[in-house]
Amino acid sequence: MKLPAGKPQTRRKSVPKIILPFVPIALLFTVISIVRYSHRDISGDTNSPSSFVLSSYDNYVASDVVTKHAEEEHAGELPGGRPYDRSSESQSSPPPSETTATTVEIDKNGRGEDEGTTNNNNGPYNGANQSSTRRRSKKRPRRRQRRRRETTLAAKRTEAKGEEDDDVRVLAAEVAGGGGCDLSAGEWVGDREGPYYTNVTCEWAIQEHQNCMKFGRPDTGYLKWRWKPDGCELPVFDPDRFLKMVRGKSLAFVGDSVARNHMQSLLCLLSSVARPMDVSTTEDENFKRWEYGEYDFNVTIFWSPYLVRTQRTDPNDVTRPFNLFLDEFDQSWTTQIGRFDYAVISAGHWFSRPTFFYLNGSLVGCQYCPAPNATRLPSTFSYRHAFRTAFRAITGTEGFRGVAFLRTFAPSHFENGRIQLEELRSAQRVGRGKGMRLRLFDTTLPMLLRPDGHPGKFGRPASINVSNVPSDCVHWCLPGPIDSWNDFLYELIRREV
Repeated sequence: MKLPAGKPQTRRKSVPKIILPFVPIALLFTVISIVRYSHRDISGDTNSPSSFVLSSYDNYVASDVVTKHAEEEHAGELPGGRPYDRSSESQSSPPPSETTATTVEIDKNGRGEDEGTTNNNNGPYNGANQSSTRRRSKKRPRRRQRRRRETTLAAKRTEAKGEEDDDVRVLAAEVAGGGGCDLSAGEWVGDREGPYYTNVTCEWAIQEHQNCMKFGRPDTGYLKWRWKPDGCELPVFDPDRFLKMVRGKSLAFVGDSVARNHMQSLLCLLSSVARPMDVSTTEDENFKRWEYGEYDFNVTIFWSPYLVRTQRTDPNDVTRPFNLFLDEFDQSWTTQIGRFDYAVISAGHWFSRPTFFYLNGSLVGCQYCPAPNATRLPSTFSYRHAFRTAFRAITGTEGFRGVAFLRTFAPSHFENGRIQLEELRSAQRVGRGKGMRLRLFDTTLPMLLRPDGHPGKFGRPASINVSNVPSDCVHWCLPGPIDSWNDFLYELIRREV
């Protein structure tokens, strides 16, 4: 039958009977999905800053491939696998001919002011560019890192993994000793007054691969943040008060090039008040000592990337496997540690390299080694033994009455941070009976939120052919987020005075 012109056809074809039973089920699943989405907490979203960083960092370190083309000074420092991809960030490098150094002027109060136009979109990672004014848009995920940190973990983590993380946090709280609020739980907040030095005012202490501003990083927004704990106020580092507090004291950093990076940050922060004298007894940059004569205070760096006695299998090739004597002290630092009032111990990045493991003078296994018949052992084996030996060296030092701080490594390594904490707890039990103080220096979670603070491709001139050299995602720009470690250090030492 023909319908009148201009009217739609209202007659419908009948639905096949076989489909009818599935229609209610499809509607039910649709309603459930809508309800779940509407009640989802934004901090549980896999696009939230902390969950993205944790999950992406896990993928980043999964490969453990050793880079053989890195310069000898930094070989072994970069973790294996694919470097962090900065192509999505607002740090694109200008062409070599257009690359210019970024300059920041320091006012009379020692605080930086940008010269010219500044891109302030870099900062704590939140999946999108941010402004240092803390202005929030509707789509902007929260940066806040709550005390219940399980809400910030990636949604794909299993229940068993969540329970393991809870155990590690409980362990961290135990070794922290309750000496005040947890400094590591908090958020990055805007700080218009930073930075407190520049690559110009502290050029004498900054190495080239950390000098991001010199090599044309086009923004300074990553410098405009400070860490704020949840339960207390963390004062900004005051160089004058710090030097007065440590008058007549000595401070040692023991570890790899990240430990040296930390020391250099401290020297730069202190430079607005006093410049130290280099009193090193060697030309080796890995063993330096600086003296603040007016304050009778000295700072020393001991190069010990494995914390234990180490031997190269090939003295002329740093990319070849190392021999690690896991139960023997590295006497370059253990014979001198008793003279210091404060010591910051750290290690981690070198443990992903090819190594042979020795105990009691005998080879017990290896990691990524060419020996076909050697027992394969994981990096967790050497990591645990190395920290156990390092703490044994400290607690066994007669007359040591100082404070030893364990600065933590990323939790995605070495059983989510459990190994460091368990060995620290054991050492605390031994040291307590001898009047020794071993403390936790937890910087892990704050720094997981700051991938923007790594040099990446701005740790070298753009004119250099870097096709075979990975971006540096281990060290930290100076100035940069690592300066907050000295806010932590100031507060931790203040608690011990």
